[in-house]
Amino acid sequence: MLKLVKRLALAALLIAEAGTAALPVRILIAYHSQTGNTAKLAAAVREGAASVAGVEVLLRSVDEAATEDIVQSDGILLGTPVHWGNLSAESKRFLDRTGEVLGKTSKMLGEGRTAGVFCTAGSISNGQEMARLAAIAAFLDMRFMVIGGVNDEGFGSLGPQAVTGGSPPGVNDRDRAEARRFGERFARLTRQFRAGAKP
Repeated sequence: MLKLVKRLALAALLIAEAGTAALPVRILIAYHSQTGNTAKLAAAVREGAASVAGVEVLLRSVDEAATEDIVQSDGILLGTPVHWGNLSAESKRFLDRTGEVLGKTSKMLGEGRTAGVFCTAGSISNGQEMARLAAIAAFLDMRFMVIGGVNDEGFGSLGPQAVTGGSPPGVNDRDRAEARRFGERFARLTRQFRAGAKP
């Protein structure tokens, strides 16, 4: 009898894993970039996310992200430059559109989905935390589960950032490494979250 119970449990586990494997986890990385720096950070985030098995990653500018991309995503990552201590107007419009799209398709908005944020800024004290917190607050209002990053010292963060006005200017190797770690962590935890979520 015990062997039969074990076999049934194993069969149920294999069926559940096969069902999860059949449908890839979909992650949308939407970004706004004026100088190309946020696009470079977004590409590194994508590299990390795409390294996780069973994950499909879409990389789109906030203007290119289609309604279907938002609706079909299990997780959404938003990349923004910092403008006047806040996220860019284009990134804010994307958040507003996300709420509008999900509000039309479900009363539960982002429930059962994950979200995260990354940013670029010209100098060290340009308001990176404020920009990420504004986006995180919007995602939380939409009932997403927010996933943060991990810096190179092992501490948690609001998500990766790059200070691009230094010498040399732009996104450096350390920034890209943090972005890849974030993408991998986000994809892995989104996959785990979806696998454990009840329909």
